Amino acid sequence: MFEMKPEFFTGIELIDNEHRQLFDYANQIYELLHAEFVPDKYDNIVDILGKLRDYTKKHFADEEAYMESIQYKKIFTQKVQHQAFIDELDKLDLDEISELENQDETIGNLLSFVTDWLIHHILEVDTQIGK
Repeated sequence: MFEMKPEFFTGIELIDNEHRQLFDYANQIYELLHAEFVPDKYDNIVDILGKLRDYTKKHFADEEAYMESIQYKKIFTQKVQHQAFIDELDKLDLDEISELENQDETIGNLLSFVTDWLIHHILEVDTQIGK
């Protein structure tokens, strides 16, 4: 469903590979949203969210280290945006997700947040790093 299209490439192999993995997490969220035969998705949500949070922190650290190595002038803006993303993930209320009727709505909201952020952040911000 979600894939790295040519316009998402920064030209920096490490960052591009990590962006692919983030798109893979978006696909996992999409698949979970459409998993009709999984009535209680709580454990799956917790698992994907944990992996996404951990991997995102690693990716942001790698990306920021690269920006420091090239003395990228807009690194502060990147760091602020990165922290805002992590903060949004941390705001998800796992107690609310435990209620079956809230799960698909929560997954849909998470999917929208992650994909919108990925697309806009990569296209508008990260591609500038490679230039």
